[in-house]
Amino acid sequence: MSSTDTPRGPVDSSRVPRYAGPATFARLPRLDEVGRADVAVVGVPFDSGVSYRPGARFGGNAIREASRLLRPYNPAQDASPFALAQVADGGDIAVNPFNIDEAVETIEAAADELLATGARLMTLGGDHTIALPLLRAVAKKHGPVALLHFDAHLDTWDTYFGAAYTHGTPFRRAVEEGILDTSALSHVGTRGPLYGKQDLTDDEKMGFGIVTSADVYRRGADEVADQLRQRIGDRPLYISVDIDCLDPAHAPGTGTPEAGGMTSRELLEILRGLASCNLVSADVVEVAPAYDHAEITSVAASHTAYELTTIMTRRIAEAG
Repeated sequence: MSSTDTPRGPVDSSRVPRYAGPATFARLPRLDEVGRADVAVVGVPFDSGVSYRPGARFGGNAIREASRLLRPYNPAQDASPFALAQVADGGDIAVNPFNIDEAVETIEAAADELLATGARLMTLGGDHTIALPLLRAVAKKHGPVALLHFDAHLDTWDTYFGAAYTHGTPFRRAVEEGILDTSALSHVGTRGPLYGKQDLTDDEKMGFGIVTSADVYRRGADEVADQLRQRIGDRPLYISVDIDCLDPAHAPGTGTPEAGGMTSRELLEILRGLASCNLVSADVVEVAPAYDHAEITSVAASHTAYELTTIMTRRIAEAG
């Protein structure tokens, strides 16, 4: 496929039932079927960095299955994302489940390769450990990036049991490595108990602002999105969504659930409010389908990835 070809979209659901055929994201073509992509959807089936319930290694395929019901036109953003740019499913990045350091290196190398083609990445995790190598790859291309981190937890702790690379440490490592723009960092949806007040002090020193789930409830999605837009400006932006930013009522299928989270509607509305931002890549992580019911979590995750993909394709079309 050349850069001037019309993007190839999803399988026609009027000809092939949604429940039939391979479960690519949104029933889009595979990357090897189109040759190149403006947005590559890739899975990282890795959860060796979790500190509580495992199972997120199966999250990417659960999201793909739940995405069968996604449709080509996004009315909330008034856009047909799969017509604006070529989006394709790049399959999974296969990583060593027994060696976290090696897995991190493999993810970074695979992301480097995909980004070198000109694609933006929509990554389906996997646990949150994978955000660090993805950020490393994106920063090589764009320089230090702004970060919006949707999560119940800070993920800026130092180590777990002496391990530097876990799902609770990626953003501390990213700050230490200088790959984040520390003038534009925010957590969204945080809540729940911490190890101590020093956790918040350390987090603030790294440059993070915090919008708690209670802030979202009290101030509303529109005001929160406006605040985030002002903080980000037009900087290259990476969005990382841990599905546990949602309340367990909306995302039971995750490894470290916390009561009092956002609704799926609030998350989607905040993301839609960021449509003007320069989103260069994103991830959705920590979907653990073994704890899910009726695909509640994977459906929420698939719609989250859909909104993020729409933002990226709109930006690509505007630039083109």
